[in-house]
Amino acid sequence: MFTGLIEDVGSIRKFERSAAAGRLTVATSLPVEGIALGDSVAVNGACLTVVARQAGQLTFDVSPETLASSTLGQLGPGAAVNLEQALRLGDRLGGHWVTGHVDCLGEIVERRSLDGNTVIRVRLPRENCRYVVEKGSVALDGISLTVNAVDGETFSVNVIPHTAVMTTLHNGKVGMRVNIETDILGKYVERLLTGDRQPAAAGRITLDLLAKNGFL
Repeated sequence: MFTGLIEDVGSIRKFERSAAAGRLTVATSLPVEGIALGDSVAVNGACLTVVARQAGQLTFDVSPETLASSTLGQLGPGAAVNLEQALRLGDRLGGHWVTGHVDCLGEIVERRSLDGNTVIRVRLPRENCRYVVEKGSVALDGISLTVNAVDGETFSVNVIPHTAVMTTLHNGKVGMRVNIETDILGKYVERLLTGDRQPAAAGRITLDLLAKNGFL
């Protein structure tokens, strides 16, 4: 489990690819000596397991599923990546609950400045839109952000200067694809209310549905 507060922006040293999987080595300023083999680290929002380490770098195995569902497979040597170590019991939760399981890929469709801040608008797949709510939380490439507004299949976030400087978002350009993890709470609520039915077949959560399940 993570918080979405980025601890370091690392740089990909090498990415060795097999038929469907890969092995990723990242240069980092994280305290490598305090990171054990088997520990979890979020790399651009994808939870990966440390399989090797040496001074100033960490190595991860990347599964076929992770390559298929994230942007990691599109990155090469020199690419910057957001890094966060797993949350320890008792740590402050400064962002929101982030699992490191990427839900979908989004595309930056607008980027503009606003009083020194940066407003970024992202398009995401239609089936994931219902999990993004105004003033809720969302993780973009592992960064915990607050949703400012939702408009159809797009949503916007405000990036303060500190977040832009301390993450890869200062390089986020229109057309760039990003890893999106929506708030896990909405997914659990939907599953509890719809049971074994698939969300698409179950339709939207309505006041009538909530009442029938004892929530009103």
